[in-house]
This record gives sequence, structure tokens and C-alpha cells, in this order.
Amino acid sequence: MAESLKIKVTIAGRVYPIRINNENEEEGMRKAANQINELVAKFEKNYEVSDKQDVLAMCALQFASLIEINAINNNEDLVKATEKINKLNVLMDEHLK
Repeated sequence: MAESLKIKVTIAGRVYPIRINNENEEEGMRKAANQINELVAKFEKNYEVSDKQDVLAMCALQFASLIEINAINNNEDLVKATEKINKLNVLMDEHLK
């Protein structure tokens, strides 16, 4: 079993130690931290927010809503695909009779 590595990422000016299992995980963590920092900077620039916790809460809401929207869209796509497959099955059954 691979040994975990310890890295440090900076989010909103604070350093956080994180344990990772491989290089892909490290890349993902660093990219995520960069995205958070970019969003923090955007919120601080566009809104008068005095507390970092408020900015981080806004970031969390932004990322969580994107995940939920993607899940809803994926579910809708799955329903549409299932409907099309069912229609194709009906057509094939009719043709084979």
C-alpha cells in the first residue's frame, strides 16, 4: 500500500496541511485550492465582505450549487436517454414481429 504524503495548500490566506495518496490527488487539491482562492478574490472585489468566513461560505455555496445543478442536468439527460432507448426498443420490437 502506498504511503500518504503531506502537502500544504493555502486557502484565503491560511495554510492547511493535507494528506494525499498520490500525485493526481495532489494536483486535484492544488487546482481546487486555486479555484477557491480565485473565487475568494472575486467575492472580495465585488462585494463588501468584512469576514473571511462569509466569503468562504459564499464559495462553498457556489461550488455546492454547481455540483447540484450538474447532478440535476445529468439526471435529466439520463431520463431523456432512457426514453429514447425505450422508443428504439419499441420500434425494433415492431420491426421484428
